[in-house]
Amino acid sequence: MMLTHLPRLLAIWTVIARYRLDTLLPPPPGVRGTLLIMMLRLHPAWWLAGARARHPARLREAFEELGPLFIKLGQLLATRRDLLPANILDELVKLQDQVPPFPSRIAMAIVETELNAPLKEKFSRFDEQPLAAASIAQVHTATLPDGREVVVKILRPGVAAQIRQDMALLRDLTAWLEASFPQLAQFHPHRIARDYEQTLLDETDLLREAANTRQMRKNFLNSDMLYVPEVHDAWCTTNIMVAERIYGVPVDDHASFARLDISRQQLAEKGFAIFFTQLLNHNFFHADMHPGNVFVETANPANPRYIALDVAIVGHLAREDQLTVARIALALVSRDYGEIIRVAYRAGWLPPGANLNQLTNEVQRIIAPVLEKPIDQIQFGPTLLAVLDMAREHHLEIPVQLVLLIKTLVHVEGLGRSLYPALDIWTLGRPLLSRWLNDQIGPSALIKRLSEQAPALITGLPDMPDLVLDALTQMRQNGQWQERQLREFSTLRQEMRVARRRDFIALLGIGGGVMMITSGTATMLGGMLIGIAGVWRISR
Repeated sequence: MMLTHLPRLLAIWTVIARYRLDTLLPPPPGVRGTLLIMMLRLHPAWWLAGARARHPARLREAFEELGPLFIKLGQLLATRRDLLPANILDELVKLQDQVPPFPSRIAMAIVETELNAPLKEKFSRFDEQPLAAASIAQVHTATLPDGREVVVKILRPGVAAQIRQDMALLRDLTAWLEASFPQLAQFHPHRIARDYEQTLLDETDLLREAANTRQMRKNFLNSDMLYVPEVHDAWCTTNIMVAERIYGVPVDDHASFARLDISRQQLAEKGFAIFFTQLLNHNFFHADMHPGNVFVETANPANPRYIALDVAIVGHLAREDQLTVARIALALVSRDYGEIIRVAYRAGWLPPGANLNQLTNEVQRIIAPVLEKPIDQIQFGPTLLAVLDMAREHHLEIPVQLVLLIKTLVHVEGLGRSLYPALDIWTLGRPLLSRWLNDQIGPSALIKRLSEQAPALITGLPDMPDLVLDALTQMRQNGQWQERQLREFSTLRQEMRVARRRDFIALLGIGGGVMMITSGTATMLGGMLIGIAGVWRISR
């Protein structure tokens, strides 16, 4: 199966060797790791790499060559100042909106084709030079005929085909990993890859992004925390999206924050409040919150507001998972490690027979040191690896639908670390979680739910006697069926006892026949007859 991916694998191998990406990471342990490094360095490109293999831009350039899936990985790494050297991360930041653009003449031709009209009929001004370019699309500024300033997002030609090619490789690779390493199956890497492929392909449908943007704008309408630009639906298609142009500074522009006296602590606290609001109140969260998609308004420095762009990837959880995540998070900030395990067990994340006390102790060992530190001292990577190791050892089931949430949390935590390293996210999150859980499962929530369902209950009262009678009849029928099954089982058990006795007698007969034949105490014919009788008894 992997042979079908051979050309793409060779291309990836060539790029990794050309930029000597293996030297950015510690050597993999064990014999397999050594063989992998040796195989990588057998490529002629590794030996001909030259100066580019030592330049800080090499990882960014490699990701750009490899395409959208790798650019997405680079965007995620760019938020993690704790994982890679600063000079390399500064280059990865460019993947957020400074990917090499495709030619403007192609971009303008796409817009004209999609709108079925010349540019001058749809826009009073259209700027050929792109404002920004990323992995999926690039953005041009323009003006509508009525004078409104807009941005025109244009999908990269062929990007969906690239995503499908790389995700097919990733799907086959994860399927092989699950088959070869059963301990990885509990993390469902193949299903995660399949779901993530759909997520990325959804990002190539700009009509879907327009709908997501409208929903998020509605959720935060008149909010003092987050502003979402207006979408101009009449100019939107699958391949282009036209939206209100916003003015602000990138969320990582710390120099502007200092110049304008914008409180980075306030920004960091609002960022986490927005995350919890999306997760708990709306159950509709922006799942691609890297710095290229998050800006800050500068009109009111005393009360800064975020601006959300590129709402292509969103996530939501089933109500049961939403409640489970909130309960675990509240137990986490409350330092109640036993409750973390109990909630996970009730949610079905732990296998039957799991040692809850041992798991509680392990969670406390891993998490307790983290909770005592400010965000700038937390080593997120090692902590996450320790949790995954524990999950693998105890066969914990990691729900697939939480992958986007974890990805979002990685982005948000990285932004918070960058903005205000001393942020106490635990103290900030506790009242938000407590209030939401009380609203969902507290006494007032129960009364509200009963009042909402009262009309349906009242209209169903006339049918209640029939429903009760049906239930009792079903129970009686089930009881009769169980009694019949029990009688049949008793009969079967009695027949087995009789059969065992017959078999015992038959074996005695065979043994007696053999003894008579061999000892000469009876005729050969008599011994054979007794033996045949024994065989006949067994065969019945």
